[in-house]
Amino acid sequence: MAEHDLQLRPKFDIAIELLEKRWTGLIICVLLSGPKRFKHISDLIPSMSDRMLSKRFKELEIAGILIRHVYPETPVRIKYELTEKGKGIEAAMRELHKWVDCFG
Repeated sequence: MAEHDLQLRPKFDIAIELLEKRWTGLIICVLLSGPKRFKHISDLIPSMSDRMLSKRFKELEIAGILIRHVYPETPVRIKYELTEKGKGIEAAMRELHKWVDCFG
């Protein structure tokens, strides 16, 4: 393994650790089509609890993959959107979907 590969390894491990968490990939896939409100995402992934969705949002926000937009209206409106970093995984997700289809 080249020295450059060893330097990238911790970043790769961090990315995989985040993506391997249950629901994270689905949340990213849902947000690839554009910003969404909490309820819309929750409706699209009905078997995930709202508590888990909130937890994953926080993790993705800390990782710089997701941004939370708060609109000071009455009632307050909140939308979640992928950052440029988050959108950067789109091509890899498409390839992963193709690979998964190979399993039948």
